[in-house]
Amino acid sequence: MANDEVNRVIQETIHSGGVLAKIYFDMQSETKDDLQPLMTDLISNKLLKMPGVVYCVGEIDEPIQIEKHWSTNAVADVLVKDIAALINICFNYAPVGIEVVKPEKEITIKSSQLQSMLIDLAQISTHYSEYILSRILTKEDLEKVQQDLKNRELMGKSLLEKKDK
Repeated sequence: MANDEVNRVIQETIHSGGVLAKIYFDMQSETKDDLQPLMTDLISNKLLKMPGVVYCVGEIDEPIQIEKHWSTNAVADVLVKDIAALINICFNYAPVGIEVVKPEKEITIKSSQLQSMLIDLAQISTHYSEYILSRILTKEDLEKVQQDLKNRELMGKSLLEKKDK
């Protein structure tokens, strides 16, 4: 995109509730050659394809060796359609830092957006908990937890349906 086109898209997105942020990532590996492709994949594929991402471009530092490991950093300029998309990025990719560039003053969140974000956060938390528990529980205990989670999902759907009526 030409610079004027990028600025136009940024302004329109911010005006309709979007956020422009600088997101900082770090990555370590025992092999120097692993880092650049992994970080490029994170920025060019994973971040760019996240729901709500309008624009994403990044710069990756040259890897440096620290004792027996290699480390690199990257900064990605990410334009998202709303704060929920930015929160999703943070939960899914755990950046080491984030700087909100625009809007410069306040971000307004509608009640429906807040509800959606909170449900998404609860769902992400549930997935992480299930992932961790699947690594430490016996097969029988894991099956019970999975059944409880399915029941919880059904209950949540039921509550949403009642709310919509």
